[in-house]
Amino acid sequence: MVVRTSSRRHKSAAAFWESGHIVVVLPAHVARADRPELVERLVARVLAKRPRAAATDDALAARAAALADRYVDNVRPASIRWVTNQGKRWGSCSPLTGEIRLSHRLRAVPEWVLDATIVHELAHLLHADHSADFHAVADRYPRQHDALVFLEGYSLGLGLGPPTQVGGS
Repeated sequence: MVVRTSSRRHKSAAAFWESGHIVVVLPAHVARADRPELVERLVARVLAKRPRAAATDDALAARAAALADRYVDNVRPASIRWVTNQGKRWGSCSPLTGEIRLSHRLRAVPEWVLDATIVHELAHLLHADHSADFHAVADRYPRQHDALVFLEGYSLGLGLGPPTQVGGS
């Protein structure tokens, strides 16, 4: 989070997302003692609009564990985290190291789309390719196909072109 003061702001404070961080802009005249409460209120308002946007990697790991238990034979990734360097992929998995990376752009999608992507990447821990065996595991998630359709449209809206798979790996 970044807190800025502005001499041009006279009445209102604002908070917004910028490059994956919350930015709070306060009028310069706001007393230092009043700033923490105002910042807290503005941050809470921004997070309420996008609650998953601040989800930690630990929360992501807990979500992956629950999905693995339900759909992917209890596998566990060595790590799972949000990344900002995936320009065309929604997610990636390194089966040899067990590392899963999810594009930060997935923070804005519905939960079932994120879940489908996580299941897709977890399935790669069992099958490194996109074989029939891989799809038999990934397709245990009931909305896997719906998520692919959603992400195709979302990709086009972002100007990325359609993904080849839900997870993109």
